[in-house]
This record gives sequence, structure tokens and C-alpha cells, in this order.
Amino acid sequence: MGTRVLLTKQQIRSKILLKLKTQKEEERNRKSRIIEKKLFRSSCFKKAKIVMFYISFGGEVNTKDMIKKAKKSGKIVTVPVCEKNRIIKACLLGGRERLVKGPYGILEPVTKQCVNLGYLNLVIVPGLAFNKQGKRLGRGKGYYDRFLKKLSKKTATIGLAYDFQILPRIPTTSTDVNVGRIIFS
Repeated sequence: MGTRVLLTKQQIRSKILLKLKTQKEEERNRKSRIIEKKLFRSSCFKKAKIVMFYISFGGEVNTKDMIKKAKKSGKIVTVPVCEKNRIIKACLLGGRERLVKGPYGILEPVTKQCVNLGYLNLVIVPGLAFNKQGKRLGRGKGYYDRFLKKLSKKTATIGLAYDFQILPRIPTTSTDVNVGRIIFS
């Protein structure tokens, strides 16, 4: 029997970041559309009134079209705003909201109108890697883990990923928080 080599969190991050960067644009768009269809067909998305999306960057599953369509369908959309104390707040994304780059180069609304986390019905969660049991590996700063810990048990969480981001094993610690479901293509 061969010896299993378990990759560290940092090794997994490096491999996935490279794949995200080198994935062809057409492939990224094709897979993102499939993921979008699966998300919009899910019962927790259909039932949700207030949805928090991440604003995609760096080759992540594209959420920009999803955000537009969710708003058109009558959903109230919030997006994460990173505060300096490593806290994420859910801020409303208005109709013609101007976006600016936040502390990590991720777009966020200029006007920061925060929503109480108890009102969120669904949170769409980014990640570099997931396993099918909902374990998640983020970018290493712990923002989302701290954020997810604060959510009500009633708030659904879904991670979006490309197929190469789904791994058999994700190394985790006691501070890591799982998502309820993964949608991937």
C-alpha cells in the first residue's frame, strides 16, 4: 500500500490559486452559469428573501450575474464588507450602488448600510477548496470562519466551487466552520 501524502493548508491554497488563475475564461464562464442554474433551482435560494453573495475576484466562481439576477427576481442582496478588525459585515447592495476596492482589493459598496445577521436567509460563501461534507478552506485570514460562527442556525450557507476545488480531504482546525452545502461544476 502506498503512503498517503496529506497536503498542508498552504500547499492546497497554492495549488488551487494557480488553477484559478490559469483556468480559461470560457471554461470559468461556462461552469459559473451551470453553478448559477443549480443555485437558483435550490429550494433554500427560492425561499430566501435576503441573500448575501460574495463579489467574485481572482478567478472565483463568477457571482456578478447571479447578483443581478437575484435582485431582478426580488431578492434583497447584501455583500461582505471587511472591517480592519477582521470582521465581515453584511451590507446592502443597492440598485446603482457604486463599488470601490476594499482592504484586500475586493469590491464593496461605497455606502455601508449594514443588515443585522439575524435577517439573512442564505449566505453564499467563497472558498479555495471544499470537501463534499462542507469543510471549507479559505484564504487563511479567518474572516469567513468568524462570520459564519455568528450566523443563526436558521441561516442556510452554500459554498460555490469549480470541480477542481472539491477535494477528498480538507485539513481543518477547531476554528474552521463548515458550510451547509456545496454547489459545483
